[in-house]
Amino acid sequence: MLVKVLAKSSFSSFVGALGDYGDLYAPVKTSEKVHSFKEIESLTDIDLSYTRTMIPPKKFFIHPEEVIFEFNIDEELYIEPPGGDERIVLFGVHSCDINALNLLAKVFTEELPDKYYLERKERSFIVGVSCVPDEYCFCHSTGTSYAQEGFELFLHDIGDSYFVRVGSLKGHEFIATHPSLFEAAEQSHYDSFKDAERKMYASFTNELEMAGLQDLLDMAYESEVWTEYGDKCLGCGSCNLVCPRCRCYDVEDHINLDLNTGERVRKWYSCMLSEHGLVAGGHNFRPTARERIRNRFNCKGSLREDMPNCVGCGRCTVFCPAEIDYVEVMKKVRGDLK
Repeated sequence: MLVKVLAKSSFSSFVGALGDYGDLYAPVKTSEKVHSFKEIESLTDIDLSYTRTMIPPKKFFIHPEEVIFEFNIDEELYIEPPGGDERIVLFGVHSCDINALNLLAKVFTEELPDKYYLERKERSFIVGVSCVPDEYCFCHSTGTSYAQEGFELFLHDIGDSYFVRVGSLKGHEFIATHPSLFEAAEQSHYDSFKDAERKMYASFTNELEMAGLQDLLDMAYESEVWTEYGDKCLGCGSCNLVCPRCRCYDVEDHINLDLNTGERVRKWYSCMLSEHGLVAGGHNFRPTARERIRNRFNCKGSLREDMPNCVGCGRCTVFCPAEIDYVEVMKKVRGDLK
């Protein structure tokens, strides 16, 4: 992996160069407790000291709601919306979210490739940034506190400079196009990088033992844990909407008053909503909150894509209006808490 050093004195020039690639999105503080990836108009808008955004950056690749095609039944016409050509730069993405995007890439590009995802990923440029965990982060436990791939450039704060890892061909091309922004990495920079990583790992206070978790979830199928937290759950689906690895969506046909034309819409969906398990004939195969919360935790604990389906970002705990703590539930499943 190619490594470079970016002096913080060159930061504004670096951001300007990123803006030349495409529309620049970065974490912006939108309220006292919430950050969001928003389009940047001024350098002062960027807040790299954030811990997490409410909505993860997956929103740029799988839109919360989008028209798949318009249709005319009589004429048997199906018209897809024109493909976009806008390029975007996601600046300030944390390792957990990059690893979440890596899982979504497996879901949406391998067995049944999703052209919308592929087109948007091709037109994107992802710049990762190191972070400082808070009391809700447990990405070190899930092995997602470090991103090995899935980015163009990754910046690690080492004091007066950023230690820059280059992770893709687009990243190499950016370095080659802007050589004056970067310096060669020396041994002192490598030492600072390793020291910063050690300090970050040592700062984690929230942990979850992952070994054997899939079997323990299976054994806990009839556990009273699900009743305890099912009774607390409001069934709002917030945990799914803020999760960077939830990938469920619903498809609806919106038919116009002529009963002939309309549009097919895809939108994010939540397994915590009561109608999620409703099928033809009125049967609901997951009618209670107990069953739905058990399903969600089994899904998050799975290794269906050969990687944890949870990246330890803490969003579901932070933004749950019922204050259900993900790690607390899993520790009760393990028997670590009573």
